[in-house]
Amino acid sequence: MTRTNILAGISLLFLVSNLLAPRLAAQQQQPDLILLNGQIFTSDVAHPYVQALAISGERILATGDSAKIKALAGPHTRQIDLAGRTVIPGINDAHDHIDLDPSHAVHLNLNTPDPTWSQLKDAIAAAAKAPKEAFLLGDIGPIIFHDTAVARKALDQVAPENPVILTTLTGHAALLNSVALARAGMRDDDQPDPLGGRYERSADGKLTGVLREYAVLQLSRKLALMPSDAEAITQLRDLFARCVKFGVTSLQDMSDALPPDRAVKLFEAAPTPIRIRIMRMPGTTPAGRDTLEGLSVPRHPSPLITVSGTKWMLDGVPLENTFTPRETPSVPAGESLDYGARHLPLTFSEKEMQAMLRESLANGDQMMFHVSGYLSAAAMLNAMQATGRKQVWDGKRVRFEHGDGLFPDLIPRVKDFGIIVVQNPTHFDVGLLFGPTPVTYKNVQPFRSLLAAGIPLALGSDGPLNPYLNIMLASIDPGRPTEAITREQAVTAYTLTSAYAEFAEKDKGSLEAGKLADLAVLSQNIFQVPAAELPKTESVLTIVGGKIVFDSGALAH
Repeated sequence: MTRTNILAGISLLFLVSNLLAPRLAAQQQQPDLILLNGQIFTSDVAHPYVQALAISGERILATGDSAKIKALAGPHTRQIDLAGRTVIPGINDAHDHIDLDPSHAVHLNLNTPDPTWSQLKDAIAAAAKAPKEAFLLGDIGPIIFHDTAVARKALDQVAPENPVILTTLTGHAALLNSVALARAGMRDDDQPDPLGGRYERSADGKLTGVLREYAVLQLSRKLALMPSDAEAITQLRDLFARCVKFGVTSLQDMSDALPPDRAVKLFEAAPTPIRIRIMRMPGTTPAGRDTLEGLSVPRHPSPLITVSGTKWMLDGVPLENTFTPRETPSVPAGESLDYGARHLPLTFSEKEMQAMLRESLANGDQMMFHVSGYLSAAAMLNAMQATGRKQVWDGKRVRFEHGDGLFPDLIPRVKDFGIIVVQNPTHFDVGLLFGPTPVTYKNVQPFRSLLAAGIPLALGSDGPLNPYLNIMLASIDPGRPTEAITREQAVTAYTLTSAYAEFAEKDKGSLEAGKLADLAVLSQNIFQVPAAELPKTESVLTIVGGKIVFDSGALAH
């Protein structure tokens, strides 16, 4: 063998040994924790189910059958026998709103999502023992919202001393009495409307107590600033406790109530046991949009907190019809529920939408848009075409939150721009509030069609936190049963695609070697139980980054 060949052989041997060394080290590494004998759904299409997995530090070391994983155990490895239980990647709620109540707030006991005026008055009377400073908070549906007699003066008569705030189920409109207006700093009848919002007035120019769109966001901010830090932390700890009990390990917060700087401060102080992404949701003034809010906050202020993304509301929702007069029915007689989505007015002009997109290109921030109607979806697609077309936007992962108005003619354009749709299955039964109509849904709220078209589909709650309620509704779709998806698809949308929606799919969202060990061991097999049983599901063991953050005691270990 020549000297040249010898040197080449040594170089090859050195290269191979360097390549194999990390792999051999990983094989020799002893896990801190292993989970055995389970039905582990991974959200990894190549290996959807495994029996066991091993965790080292905050990441997954290996997955496979129980014998293979058990063989990795060392003398200090903790072992948990799952006894056949179902495991899923930690739920990543891609669309949530973390709100805070004022001190001593009382939530009215209405017992229905769509109360009548009589029921509301009874609920307010039942709360009459509350201290005068206590806010009385309630949710209302179309019956009260479209009854123009229920406004500031009517609420003053039944609650002259307590501040009363009635918010529509969607959160896009609110009715306040005089005390609530004063407590929120809205005493001036000449108060100008913010861009994209409205303080409604009577014929004589007086505030009626009705707030719409970005005026409601201003109210949310003021209410969230009322509790002290200690009170806020108590509320947040309750939220986090519910998250880990459901197996929610990541929460993407649309920060309409909490400005990013205060949110970071409170989440760190609580502290959060789960991963939280704070997405900027700035307000507006009469002069325009606040384009600077939160941009100076560090992107990663702590290991579990990320600050990124900006959301704007491009329209309202069909219940309130954006700024349409209250007396106008949500669904005109003889029309289907598609009507509202087809005709829903905008909050911003297409020119303003182009400005939003240019801001995103300048600061590199991901854009999220509340898009409920057809007109807003079409206008934003036009704005994306005008500001760079597919060459610029495909890969930027622009998000359409809800996307209810993505009628068939828009779906190819959404696909072309690489848009992610974040849907909220609890919205699928909102149509039941409107009573019988000739056609409940025809084109509104596409769901299965989006997946079939190759559009990334993520899930978020935007309402009740319970992810298994959302999985149930996604898999039956009461509004359009033909648009239902499988439970496996729903879990993947709630985990891996939700991670993709925040540029985090390389680190979380599926149970694969090398990824963060975020997972939930469930109280029942969500892939087999009857649909009606799904909302009863809870986590019996929740792990975030290899650390047990909730343990019901159901598993022996």
